Amino acid sequence: MKVKFLVLLTTLFLLITGCGVEHIEGNLEDIMNNLYDGVSEEELPMMLQNTELSEENIENFIGTKDIKWSEAIVSESLVGSIAHSVVLVRMSEDATEKDIEEAKEKIKENANPSKWVCVTAEKVEVLSKGDLILLIMSDESKATKISNNFNEIK
Repeated sequence: MKVKFLVLLTTLFLLITGCGVEHIEGNLEDIMNNLYDGVSEEELPMMLQNTELSEENIENFIGTKDIKWSEAIVSESLVGSIAHSVVLVRMSEDATEKDIEEAKEKIKENANPSKWVCVTAEKVEVLSKGDLILLIMSDESKATKISNNFNEIK
């Protein structure tokens, strides 16, 4: 009886308050820089730069523009033959868990780990936490460190 009451109470609470996703505090530039914690200078791609994404170019970096996003940033080398791309996307304020899962699937299906033509990323990961989605296309070592740092975001 107590379990049924708790389930009913939880369901009622969710209906009243909505099912919004947690907003991860911080600006994307700072979050992106923190994702590289533990990656040594020697491991970092040459001429690494963060660039803000727009409606016009987001599809080039995540493979789709058909998601509900509000801001995005990419970290890539200015040297075109280095297979390394880290994209951080903040979903729109009204995005639901379902929207985030659908966006992750679209990115997984459409991101191109061979977009550099002459090189291909060893590892591709698409992760989410709260209102953020992270796409990593890089070598195994950097991808693992970056995804571990992303999972530690609070």
